[in-house]
Amino acid sequence: MTRTDSNGTILIADYDFGDVDIERAIIEDAGFRLVAAQCKSEDEVIERGRDADGVLTQYARVGSRAIDAFTRCRVIARYGTGVDIVDVDAATRRGVQVTNAPNEWCAEEVADHAVALWLAAARKICAYDRATRQGEWHWKTGQPIWRLRGRVLGLLSFGAIARLIAERAAAFGVEVWACDPFIDEAEIRSRGVRPVSFDDLVEGADYLVVQSPLTPQTHHTFDRATLRRMKPTAILVNTARGPIVEDAALHQALTEGWIAGAALDDLEEEPAKQRDWRPRNALLELPNTIITPHAAYYSEEAARTVRRIAAEEAVRVLTGRPARFPVNDVMAGFHP
Repeated sequence: MTRTDSNGTILIADYDFGDVDIERAIIEDAGFRLVAAQCKSEDEVIERGRDADGVLTQYARVGSRAIDAFTRCRVIARYGTGVDIVDVDAATRRGVQVTNAPNEWCAEEVADHAVALWLAAARKICAYDRATRQGEWHWKTGQPIWRLRGRVLGLLSFGAIARLIAERAAAFGVEVWACDPFIDEAEIRSRGVRPVSFDDLVEGADYLVVQSPLTPQTHHTFDRATLRRMKPTAILVNTARGPIVEDAALHQALTEGWIAGAALDDLEEEPAKQRDWRPRNALLELPNTIITPHAAYYSEEAARTVRRIAAEEAVRVLTGRPARFPVNDVMAGFHP
């Protein structure tokens, strides 16, 4: 990458928005050069971003190898809230500011999507649709279906998005439980939700919605051991990160009847991170799964907002202003 401008270069490591017009307007108006790439590996991020002053990333991993290889980088701006694809500790050690977008940019959309997946799975909407299109017109196609009112919808985490899901779910007459060790139980109760332990959540929920962040501690939370403890009539909904659920374990749980169904907005190995992806995941072949392409965040409004936030954060840091949405304390960890 050759630096030909006065302020520096900002790399968009990858994107699936169709264009980078929003980012280009913000970045070039601030006097920076924009380079847009479609990196599918950390090696490609290193190759394209080695001399960049700032990096925006959607799915491409910016790990310690990339951060150590960067010669000029001062900011890594994530399109989105989760920063599991960025080695924040490595960035902090190198004095690189990491930014994200606060939950509010897509909280309403994710809550809507989680409820839509839950209802579609519980009411067997996709099964009915497939059967009808194939010439089968019968209510028994979806059998068995259970009444929602009086059953338990459990939430793993009780952050901003989970609270919006709880508000929506209450209208269907379910009892809402939540497990979140970082939230005071009184705060959970104040919202009409029952605080429970992880064990009680897994064993007692009829519908379990995962909305926790992906961390080393939450990776494969739903493995074979956990899934075996769920009700055989339970439905698992994941609108968080794919790797929180172990795909192979879930496939076994669904084929052997440990649980009744699953509705997922991501897979363990996200297709968007792969070049030339093909639908070979065995979960895609099961009739009791619903899978959407990490689209829970999407609305036209949300997409515009997150693109604007990422570009503006990079420009702010590179022009000497503090980030509005910092993930790390750069000065606390900087070791030149």
